[in-house]
Amino acid sequence: QVRLVESGGGLVQAGGSLRLSCVVSGRTVSNLYMGWFRQAPGKEREFVASIRRRVVSTGYADFVSGRFTISRDDAKNTVYLQMNSPKTEDTAVYYCAGDGGISSATKTHVREYDYWGQGTQVTVSS
Repeated sequence: QVRLVESGGGLVQAGGSLRLSCVVSGRTVSNLYMGWFRQAPGKEREFVASIRRRVVSTGYADFVSGRFTISRDDAKNTVYLQMNSPKTEDTAVYYCAGDGGISSATKTHVREYDYWGQGTQVTVSS
């Protein structure tokens, strides 16, 4: 059984930094296509970033604009989302997602992922 557990959320000031972690169990993270999504109140869940299995190839939503970085530590079976210079509009619950399928394209849709974490709240204050 694959399990994803996020941590690292909290309150951060706009312009600060925050690092989210997603620990994977039940599968080797290097064999999973991993992504981060977020959902603000009253809005649909949206894609933030992804990293392909086995290779370090990443994809980002346009609104990231170079502020966030997704990375993977295979030794710790963990995926990270480094959030630099967050804005108040980045306030949301952030979810880690994983999928065992192979894809050369960036997976940006919720339906493309089989495994989900419980989410971690990120609140950015002005």
